[in-house]
Amino acid sequence: MNFPVTRLRRLRYNSVLRDMVSETSLSANDFVMPLFVCSGTGVSNPIHSMPGNYQLSVDLLVEECKKVVASGVRSVLLFGIPPHKDEDGSVACEHNGIVQQAIRAIKQDPATKDLYVIADVCNCEYTVHGHCGTIVDGDVENDLTLVTLGKQSVSLAEAGADMIAPSDMMDGRVGFIREELDKHGFYKTPIMAYSAKYASGFYGPFREAAESAPKFGNRATYQMNPANTNEAVREVELDIMEGADIVMVKPALSYLDVIHRVKQEFGMPVAAYNVSGEFSMVKAAEANGWIDGPRVMMEILTSIKRAGADIIITYHAMEAAEILKNRR
Repeated sequence: MNFPVTRLRRLRYNSVLRDMVSETSLSANDFVMPLFVCSGTGVSNPIHSMPGNYQLSVDLLVEECKKVVASGVRSVLLFGIPPHKDEDGSVACEHNGIVQQAIRAIKQDPATKDLYVIADVCNCEYTVHGHCGTIVDGDVENDLTLVTLGKQSVSLAEAGADMIAPSDMMDGRVGFIREELDKHGFYKTPIMAYSAKYASGFYGPFREAAESAPKFGNRATYQMNPANTNEAVREVELDIMEGADIVMVKPALSYLDVIHRVKQEFGMPVAAYNVSGEFSMVKAAEANGWIDGPRVMMEILTSIKRAGADIIITYHAMEAAEILKNRR
């Protein structure tokens, strides 16, 4: 049998050589760890649908951030569970709001002060109805919601947030937030926009974690149709024009094609959110002995990076960082 001169398996026989010719590499620098902060002291409420994740009071959140730092992960994304909610999410704008408290505590602790803190900006956790803005005639009123988002962003920046991440999917919110931040002197504060955020079934566990399930209807009038990619490109382009510094695709695993297209078309820093449902599926299958959990986790994260993501927001962040640390 005549074989070709070129045999690609020659590059696979030795593990050192496999690593040397690897086209995609992961680093702890790629990861952002999402965390959930709630009111009280000494509170650690397990999130049953997301094994290993908790709603944490500010004091314990700081302790968790110390673990994040120790793992090698350098950034966190904060979500708040407030002690009370209202109709339009104004509680998220309060000087002493739950996320604002958490940011100040993180920045005041010598062990965590250099952690890069990203503040999610949305209203679903803060409204009594669970939608992402002010309700008028049974739907989220876009422009009224922008006012709340702008106030929330400024309040979070005043608390010390390093980056603002609007996730609401209101039209024009990046430009409005940019204008408000600049007006208050926060022109150095970057915006990471949830630019292509799909109306996905993969958010279920998050809604338990953030206590943010809508009380009526769904979010299909503002989050994107999972069938669309051209629309995603339009959303991203508009956010860039309005001043977004980083654009995001969410979820990640079922939208790798969108991540790739966004990166290829715009050359912008691209974030991808490896969301709660994607995380929980891996953990459930691992718990049942159906898969090698760590191996599948690293394969998924590699696929997201390979698709074009520069930043990966993932609940796997600390576990993956420890694996990478041990590979050295």
